[in-house]
Amino acid sequence: MRKILTLTMSGLVTVLPLALTVYVIWWLVHTVEEWLRRALIALKIVSPEHYWPGLGLIAGFLLLLAVGGLVNAYAGRIFLGYWDDFLGRIPFVKTLYGGFRDVVSLLPSGSGEKRDLQRVVVARFGEVHAIGFVTREDVPSVLFAHGGHDWVTVYFPMSYAFGGYTLYVHRDHVQALDISVEDAMRLAITAGLTAAGGRPRSV
Repeated sequence: MRKILTLTMSGLVTVLPLALTVYVIWWLVHTVEEWLRRALIALKIVSPEHYWPGLGLIAGFLLLLAVGGLVNAYAGRIFLGYWDDFLGRIPFVKTLYGGFRDVVSLLPSGSGEKRDLQRVVVARFGEVHAIGFVTREDVPSVLFAHGGHDWVTVYFPMSYAFGGYTLYVHRDHVQALDISVEDAMRLAITAGLTAAGGRPRSV
């Protein structure tokens, strides 16, 4: 009986992560497809009888492609600057929009622009060490009066939770890690249960 239970649990541990991954991807694609289907029909771009599965995703891809082309154009960058400034003047909206924009800006854009989140470090706190991600090579100027000239902004994710802590750490207390941001994030949020290779290097 114990052998059967062990084999069953081994199979569950193997199958469950794959099943959950497939389900989340399927749910995300299905939800986006449904939203875009309703938008295309509401805008009378296509009639319900002429709509076929996948058309919403194709339309969404083409829309993102067009928006990306406009944003990368000179006039588009000027318009985007005015748009950010306009939203930044609206109470509550500026908080939500600014937060979402800053989080999304950490995603790779394909433009070759360096993303500081891709620099993984280990920080020293006495005899304790923690894995973090440098988000800025400096700190807000208001902290300069407290010695912030030699600090960096580091984000430390929480294990098994959506969230984390942003700390301002002295440069001498962080050391770069030679692992990818994906491996480091996986190592941090799984409370160290996932192994990650790599050798530390000095900064």
